[in-house]
Amino acid sequence: MSERVEKLIEKMTLEEKARQLTQVNAVVIHAEIAAEVTGAQQGIEICREDAAGIGSVLNFDTASEAIAIQDEYLNASPHAIPLIFMQDVVHGYRTIFPIPLAIGCSFDPALAEECAKMSAVEAKYGGTHVTFSPMVDLVRDARWGRVMETTGEDVFLNCEMGRAFVRGYHEGGILCCVKHFAAYGAAEAGRDYNTTDVSVRNLKEYYLPAYRACVEEGADLVMSSFNLLNGIPVNGHRELLVDTLRDEWGFDGVLISDYGAVTEMIVHGYLESEKECAETAIRNGLDMEMMSPTYIRHLPELVKEGKVSQKLVDESLRRVLEMKEKAGLFENRYGAADPQKAEEVSLSPEHRAIARRAAVRSAVLLKNEGVLPLSEDREFALAGPFAEEKYILGNWACRGRAEEAVSIKEGLESALGRNLVSATGCGKGISETCVSDIPAGLAKLSGINTVIACIGEPSDNSGEGASRADISIPPAQAALVKALKEAGHSVVAVIFGGRPQVLTEIEPYCDAILYVWQPGTEGGNAVADLLLGKEEPTARLSMSFPRAVGQCPLYYNSFNTGRPRIPDTLKNSMYVSAYRDVCNAPLYPFGYGLGYTDWHIGGLRLSSDVLEAGGSIRVSARLKNTGSRAGSALVQLYIRDRFASVVRPVKELKGFCRVFLAAGTEEDVAFTLSEEMLRFYTASGEYGSEAGKFDVWIGLDSSTDLSAEFTLVK
Repeated sequence: MSERVEKLIEKMTLEEKARQLTQVNAVVIHAEIAAEVTGAQQGIEICREDAAGIGSVLNFDTASEAIAIQDEYLNASPHAIPLIFMQDVVHGYRTIFPIPLAIGCSFDPALAEECAKMSAVEAKYGGTHVTFSPMVDLVRDARWGRVMETTGEDVFLNCEMGRAFVRGYHEGGILCCVKHFAAYGAAEAGRDYNTTDVSVRNLKEYYLPAYRACVEEGADLVMSSFNLLNGIPVNGHRELLVDTLRDEWGFDGVLISDYGAVTEMIVHGYLESEKECAETAIRNGLDMEMMSPTYIRHLPELVKEGKVSQKLVDESLRRVLEMKEKAGLFENRYGAADPQKAEEVSLSPEHRAIARRAAVRSAVLLKNEGVLPLSEDREFALAGPFAEEKYILGNWACRGRAEEAVSIKEGLESALGRNLVSATGCGKGISETCVSDIPAGLAKLSGINTVIACIGEPSDNSGEGASRADISIPPAQAALVKALKEAGHSVVAVIFGGRPQVLTEIEPYCDAILYVWQPGTEGGNAVADLLLGKEEPTARLSMSFPRAVGQCPLYYNSFNTGRPRIPDTLKNSMYVSAYRDVCNAPLYPFGYGLGYTDWHIGGLRLSSDVLEAGGSIRVSARLKNTGSRAGSALVQLYIRDRFASVVRPVKELKGFCRVFLAAGTEEDVAFTLSEEMLRFYTASGEYGSEAGKFDVWIGLDSSTDLSAEFTLVK
């Protein structure tokens, strides 16, 4: 503890300490806003009087507002303790890069780091000291709206990407908060805020590692999640928050609740009163309460009654004050907030270039029957509700503005230097079924061979509170695609989405499918680069695409059953673990994606078929570019432990690398496979490897069958 922090703690009253452990929305304390707002859904309110002397603010607008709030606050502060300002800078501040799930598809941690750094630079000048990112919740159910905020269904990839985001935010000059601790992504039925029930082994092996990776990388804060975990609200989960996070992982940063989540323990049916919520949360190491008043109203009383120790409150206060020291706020109350610099760096040519590159590297080519790339001198047109749409930023777009984004039509016309015919054809709404505009659209497109159908879901149909039971392409849009094909057009589908959507209905009518997610500010320019072949699609799926919503949750690294369906077809569907009406396999598997050239991979070799404890073996294969164009392949390494004290997944990603080859050339691609990479939580609860036989695969997606066998000897 620094001398300054120690002295502050010594002279503060209990009431002042409790207020420092509270965060409120800027509207609560801003002088020009009404004095009272609802702080939680159950009607508990935080008023301006409650918020006097609080420790942190979230959800403010601009640098000027942050500066004004800080001045107003410090003028009334007896101890000159500055506020710390936090914001959801999830995938950009003003310059918006693609949603995190799309960045996961890049399989490029360096790109994630660069995007995070760009965001931090803009955000710090905008008055932000802390971002509520990265979100590293493992996701397996595309119905959950918040899949757009994470980087996918694989624990290894999420760890790599989470670390990269942490590094980037720090390089850009802000602190970061990893969320949502823990297992929020396992919400039952993909319904936001729903309960989660996860075995201890699965929790440790699949859901916790990415949070831990971010903590090890230096994340400054951790946010506890809304959900129940195995019957206990996370803010009441001592085993998770104290035993694991604090004691086992050694995290000594700030633990902050999610919005109103402390008082939601009452609604869960776990606690009866605000006072009990305050006692439970502080005992479980929660340092800062977001947008509920239990600490303000009850911590002093709990200390005086002897139910909570003064030492416990001081420990949380020390962490909060040290966070403010780390942000440099005692030396400069505003941090880097500077309205002029914020305008200078936001949407700068350098930042737009980063956003454009990120959008290029995040779009996944799912199908191509020879129609892409398009020749610039070829005649083609646009159709669909997203052809001229500019709000393609995605949810949680912070200060991004739709009018500053580049639409698909704008991007293509800029690249071509000519105007394009465009016909909307139908609306973009999920519930829209009207197809009356399709005939007029078809008439407008008459005589044009190739049509780029820009379809998908709007940005606000995914994100927090945006879970969906139906994740298929909206009926009117599906009808448009079918009508285009039946009219004789070659159809290139450019699909927008914040989640994997069910594409089964439209896939047969598409000659090519480019899944661009919600691509951000430079989306239109990036899509133009890809469609015209100026850039190659290099992204690969970080989340499986279901054939039908009934398959959800769906993920590649599942466990086998005693009666698996082999092979995975509609045949052999009696008395096995299978659907009668659809294959078990996804429409597009994890790791899948096409480019503009063809590949062959074979000749898998092991340096030894025996791996000794503490040792490693070399696993290699021969990769050849068999197409007529240079390209980039994402080569992936998977393993399976055949027999273990607990059943292991059918495949697990253990490595990936990108290889660029000229047309007709080939080279060996090699991975080092160590004994450490084979470890897991055994039946005894220990983390370690077990001797026995393993399969290893190298391939271009998780469905690869190029395999070899080795034995671990211990």
